[in-house]
Amino acid sequence: MTRVLIVDDSAVVRRTLTDLLTAGGLKVIGAAPDPLFAFERMKAEWPDVIVLDVEMPRMDGITFLQRVMAERPTPVVMCSTLTEKGAETTMQALAAGAVGFVTKPKLGLKGFLEDRSNGIVHAVRAAAQANMRALPRAAQAPGVRAGGGAVAPAAMPVPGSPAAREAVRSASQAMATTTDHVIAMGLSTGGVQTVEAVLPRLPRTAPGMVMVQHMPAKFTAGLASRLNALCEVEVAEARDGDRVINGRVLIAPGGRHMRLKRSGAQYVVEVFDAPLFNHHRPSVDVLFKSVAQCAGRNASGILMTGMGDDGARGLLEMRRAGARTAAQNEATSVVFGMPAEAIRIGAAESVLALNDVPSWLVRGDGARATGG
Repeated sequence: MTRVLIVDDSAVVRRTLTDLLTAGGLKVIGAAPDPLFAFERMKAEWPDVIVLDVEMPRMDGITFLQRVMAERPTPVVMCSTLTEKGAETTMQALAAGAVGFVTKPKLGLKGFLEDRSNGIVHAVRAAAQANMRALPRAAQAPGVRAGGGAVAPAAMPVPGSPAAREAVRSASQAMATTTDHVIAMGLSTGGVQTVEAVLPRLPRTAPGMVMVQHMPAKFTAGLASRLNALCEVEVAEARDGDRVINGRVLIAPGGRHMRLKRSGAQYVVEVFDAPLFNHHRPSVDVLFKSVAQCAGRNASGILMTGMGDDGARGLLEMRRAGARTAAQNEATSVVFGMPAEAIRIGAAESVLALNDVPSWLVRGDGARATGG
């Protein structure tokens, strides 16, 4: 049985979450009012999953998370209010190693927590499946040494180095193959850390990319802003009608679907409201199916870490339409759900380790890569 530790300064939240998680078949081994009490409890029994608040007395949730990841990487689900500030802080937590999050309303909190359809039990169960050994090292301490001092992101080519020149050369070859190549990417649980290990390694000449990361409203803008500061390519939250061009990554806004459309000789995105698809909005399948229909052989698609199967069938449609397709391998996936389903149904012609993804994305020559 999955052992859960709750860390939240609200007695109401601790009590209600304990009842909810217990009713959901999980074992709550403790509920601490702040990180220092949590550390004491963890000395006696280390949890399988930690449900963590952000703003707490004596030590904030981000600092606690960083200490946990440094001592013994453990799946953490963040609880944050759905505000601009809360979204920004949760984004920092996801980049630091948290594998999931739940958004709490500012009003009606008790009623939300008591509602069994709020997704908290699902988020904890998904976190329990996380492969923490696959967590990209750069995500655990992005750009900072444990003892202080900046470092270059892990595995990023040094400008002017042979690796960097090869990346630019490969990207130039990719664009020589087709005037408008489109990359489509889908991620879910563990995706923030994963994409931070991929996008900073792309040259500014990389093909245009459209991406779905399962997130609610407000959070994707923070993700785009964070990635834009780390990358040579431009990263932005997509707006309806935005053009897909080389050197630009468009992320589907949380709470809205995104699909690719053709506008004359150009590709643009349509951002729209519609019901959940595969239990998600945005949905990877919605994006991938549209890419298959209007880009066909001029596209590459990759499905990466995440729970469930969203995107697998859309990736299969892309492959049948002539696109290059790939899935992340099990060893480097934080949660091997979505990519596993893509591999099972034959949607992925290549199976890639995380470190091989950037070169595959900019290589448009159709070369195959395989891996465990």
